[in-house]
Amino acid sequence: MIIINLKELMVKKSAIDGKRLSYDDLSESTGIGLSTLSRIANKPGYNIKSADIEKLCLYFDCTPNDLMTIIPDNSEK
Repeated sequence: MIIINLKELMVKKSAIDGKRLSYDDLSESTGIGLSTLSRIANKPGYNIKSADIEKLCLYFDCTPNDLMTIIPDNSEK
Protein backbone atom coordinates (compact mmCIF):
# COMPACT_ATOMS: atom_id res chain seq x y z
CA MET A 1 0.00 0.00 0.00
CA ILE A 2 1.19 3.52 -0.74
CA ILE A 3 0.66 6.21 1.89
CA ILE A 4 0.72 9.84 0.80
CA ASN A 5 2.51 12.07 3.33
CA LEU A 6 0.47 15.15 2.44
CA LYS A 7 -0.48 16.13 5.99
CA GLU A 8 3.13 15.90 7.17
CA LEU A 9 4.36 18.03 4.26
CA MET A 10 1.66 20.61 4.99
CA VAL A 11 2.72 20.80 8.65
CA LYS A 12 6.39 21.22 7.68
CA LYS A 13 5.61 23.95 5.14
CA SER A 14 3.41 25.73 7.69
CA ALA A 15 6.27 25.71 10.20
CA ILE A 16 8.78 26.98 7.64
CA ASP A 17 6.49 29.72 6.31
CA GLY A 18 5.22 30.70 9.77
CA LYS A 19 1.56 30.48 8.75
CA ARG A 20 -1.03 27.72 8.59
CA LEU A 21 -1.41 26.03 5.21
CA SER A 22 -5.02 25.05 4.51
CA TYR A 23 -6.42 22.76 1.86
CA ASP A 24 -7.95 25.87 0.28
CA ASP A 25 -4.51 27.48 -0.03
CA LEU A 26 -3.01 24.28 -1.40
CA SER A 27 -5.85 23.83 -3.88
CA GLU A 28 -5.50 27.41 -5.11
CA SER A 29 -1.72 27.07 -5.51
CA THR A 30 -1.70 23.65 -7.22
CA GLY A 31 -5.00 23.55 -9.08
CA ILE A 32 -5.90 20.26 -7.37
CA GLY A 33 -9.53 20.17 -6.19
CA LEU A 34 -10.41 20.23 -2.50
CA SER A 35 -12.15 16.86 -2.62
CA THR A 36 -9.13 15.31 -4.34
CA LEU A 37 -6.75 16.76 -1.75
CA SER A 38 -8.95 15.40 1.03
CA ARG A 39 -8.95 11.93 -0.52
CA ILE A 40 -5.18 12.04 -1.07
CA ALA A 41 -4.61 13.00 2.57
CA ASN A 42 -7.15 10.74 4.24
CA LYS A 43 -7.71 7.64 2.11
CA PRO A 44 -4.83 5.13 2.32
CA GLY A 45 -4.20 3.57 -1.06
CA TYR A 46 -5.90 6.39 -2.97
CA ASN A 47 -5.01 6.16 -6.66
CA ILE A 48 -3.35 9.55 -7.12
CA LYS A 49 -2.73 10.77 -10.67
CA SER A 50 0.86 11.32 -11.76
CA ALA A 51 -0.01 14.92 -12.70
CA ASP A 52 -1.10 15.54 -9.09
CA ILE A 53 2.10 13.94 -7.78
CA GLU A 54 4.08 16.33 -9.96
CA LYS A 55 2.08 19.37 -8.82
CA LEU A 56 2.50 18.47 -5.14
CA CYS A 57 6.22 17.77 -5.51
CA LEU A 58 6.76 21.09 -7.26
CA TYR A 59 4.73 22.95 -4.64
CA PHE A 60 6.52 21.36 -1.67
CA ASP A 61 9.89 21.31 -3.47
CA CYS A 62 10.25 17.60 -2.76
CA THR A 63 10.65 14.30 -4.56
CA PRO A 64 8.04 11.54 -4.92
CA ASN A 65 10.01 9.66 -2.23
CA ASP A 66 9.25 12.49 0.20
CA LEU A 67 5.59 12.52 -0.82
CA MET A 68 4.92 8.78 -0.65
CA THR A 69 5.74 5.86 1.62
CA ILE A 70 5.30 2.22 0.63
CA ILE A 71 4.01 -0.09 3.34
CA PRO A 72 4.09 -3.79 2.44
CA ASP A 73 0.69 -5.44 2.53
CA ASN A 74 0.87 -8.51 4.78
CA SER A 75 -1.75 -10.34 2.72
CA GLU A 76 0.57 -10.37 -0.31
CA LYS A 77 3.16 -12.54 1.43
